[in-house]
Amino acid sequence: MRAVIQRVSRASVTVEEKCVAAMQSGLLVLLGIEEADSMEDVQWLAAKIVNLRIFADEKGVMNVALNEHSGDCIVVSQFTLHALTKKGNRPSYIRAARPEHAMSMYEAFVQEIERLLGKSVGKGIFGADMQVDLCNDGPVTILIDTKNRE
Repeated sequence: MRAVIQRVSRASVTVEEKCVAAMQSGLLVLLGIEEADSMEDVQWLAAKIVNLRIFADEKGVMNVALNEHSGDCIVVSQFTLHALTKKGNRPSYIRAARPEHAMSMYEAFVQEIERLLGKSVGKGIFGADMQVDLCNDGPVTILIDTKNRE
């Protein structure tokens, strides 16, 4: 599982000109799922994200996690995070999970984030053509791969 985590001052997801998720301050998580991903990956990554201390404390130091911050979260499935670009100029997505596996892992991940935060999480529509609008705050953008937990 790969995630691009962006601290945002606002974000929204639109599908067919209809806003399906919107928030102010919080985290926008782009989530890529591969066939080898399991519930262990879901649980580890969700816990890592909600506990990342990337929001400013009263002194302006990044020392506050999402679970301590009043912000929200939107999770968007993005298979292109598993693009292989080593050969040629056309990315290969062979490592990305098949839709049936990816969808169940995506839903499990959203549910785990909601459980850890104790509130509802915004999300895109799996498999849809989405427009994601955001204002990256900082900017703070972090990439996490469950296959590289160092």
